[in-house]
Amino acid sequence: MLTYILFIIGFYILIKGADLLVDGSASIAKKLSISNIVIGLTIVAFGTSAPELIVNIFASVQGNTEIAIGNVLGSNIANILLILGIAAIIYPISAKKNTVLKEIPFSLLAALLVAITANDMLIDGNTTSAITRIDGLVFIGFFIIFLYYTFSITKSDTDINETPVKELSNTKSLLYILTGLIGLVVGGKWIVDGAVKIAESFNVSQSLIGLTVVAVGTSLPELATSAVAAYKKQTDIAIGNVVGSNIFNVFWILGVSAIIRPLPFNITSNADLFVNILASIILFFAMYVGKKHVLERWQGVILLLFYISYITYLVFTR
Repeated sequence: MLTYILFIIGFYILIKGADLLVDGSASIAKKLSISNIVIGLTIVAFGTSAPELIVNIFASVQGNTEIAIGNVLGSNIANILLILGIAAIIYPISAKKNTVLKEIPFSLLAALLVAITANDMLIDGNTTSAITRIDGLVFIGFFIIFLYYTFSITKSDTDINETPVKELSNTKSLLYILTGLIGLVVGGKWIVDGAVKIAESFNVSQSLIGLTVVAVGTSLPELATSAVAAYKKQTDIAIGNVVGSNIFNVFWILGVSAIIRPLPFNITSNADLFVNILASIILFFAMYVGKKHVLERWQGVILLLFYISYITYLVFTR
């Protein structure tokens, strides 16, 4: 029972830790005269991905690789089908041209690369499949390209949203950073330990827990950000946040996880890879159905129904 309680509390500590780490780091960066845009594209972006990263690092180090892969795939699926679905229902989401023509295709490329690198048995005829350290390095290479692209558009896109930064004293900033790091470590450990225990107790795969409970839990910052952005009608933030998170999850988080420890891949997870790819394709084409570059409420309902169907499928097949 204690493990289950710590598992639930772990999500709060993990997310709160990431929030404190971002606030403390951003405040120091602001005092060093770093612009709000750069802070948003680096510290805030990495900070919102910290929950997935920390959970994956613990999962990789402990050898619970099904949780590591499931967390990334589940988060990416939830980001599009669940989070964008909810956000579009709150208020129709309009996307910028760059997001539709470059960032959504880049997130689709990320999903396709995971499918290619993970399927050694199908493609090379190997006896086992895994996302290896070399694959992880390739992912990091693509991540660097994405960061270069992200910084390049800040010079040409004058309409890009700046991230508001809380200005704190140096002592308070350092305290936030230290507390945030401790929260990430403690929360991440409790979540991974709890996920393993839940899988054992209910006699289900770690993959199922990673794809559902862990994935949705670590995606809560994205859910909160996109829902609030949609409510405030800042819809380009809602979709940009989700697409950017999906790219971070694969190229940064899965890349780091694979470098720490190669991630064995179960061929049954190809169904999840397929849903991940399909979700990205649906999002791209949804930008051209109905109002151009707008995700309307009825499309949000369809995304949400797809997610409910997917979760139902997982429960009955895993």
